[in-house]
Amino acid sequence: MANKYVNFITDEHLLFCIENLHKAYLRAKNNITKKNFYSNKVDTIKLTFDSKFNDINEENLIQSEILRQIDKSINNSIGTFHEQILGGIEGFEVGNLSGFDVKADDDTLFADIKNKHNTMNSSSSEALFQKLARYADDYKKAKCYWVQILAKNSFNELWKGEINGKEYSHSRVYKISGDQFYALLSGEQDALLQLYKALPVAINDYLNSIEHNHTIIENSAIDEIKLQTVTSNKSILDQITFDNYNYYLGFDKL
Repeated sequence: MANKYVNFITDEHLLFCIENLHKAYLRAKNNITKKNFYSNKVDTIKLTFDSKFNDINEENLIQSEILRQIDKSINNSIGTFHEQILGGIEGFEVGNLSGFDVKADDDTLFADIKNKHNTMNSSSSEALFQKLARYADDYKKAKCYWVQILAKNSFNELWKGEINGKEYSHSRVYKISGDQFYALLSGEQDALLQLYKALPVAINDYLNSIEHNHTIIENSAIDEIKLQTVTSNKSILDQITFDNYNYYLGFDKL
């Protein structure tokens, strides 16, 4: 029977990948507490500019910042989604924390997948090149790829050039855009386009197949902070600044 969604992976595998991503969304949205919100220091100087220049009241501003943190978590999960999709193509597998994201079963291909082209600084680029070069040296028949799912252009080319002031090149280390990598692994030139077109239908099918009993606890961070302001008589921004930086000189007197 022909696949319903795309030609290069089974319908079951696509729905499995969608299910995993849905669970990641649920985890990200479930109850952002004040402790979670503060886990990375909140930049209240930037938030002050945001509030004034964008004419946003403090409560809405904090809600937007919480949504930004959720979105950041989801972006990481989108990268995992692509790894799982590509690892489901016949002849390939997911790395599962093995140092690579996807590889060929016969060790002729290794890939590190980044969702966006601009997610690495020069040091991480250098480390990635060195890692891929080691795979290429250890596996003499392997081609090794830095995959940019969302790239500025469509390309499949040797990765060479200056990184951190050093010249890097290897005859079997490549950089490749998402569309070209999907095509390379699947043998379908329009594989990524197939996925894009199939997703709305597949997601709806998945959502219709599950029981909608997932309880989403509303983010409690803003309520916890507002409760503090009742007794402290601080503004929301001052309360967040105090909670995050009361050990800074003079900030304990906010």
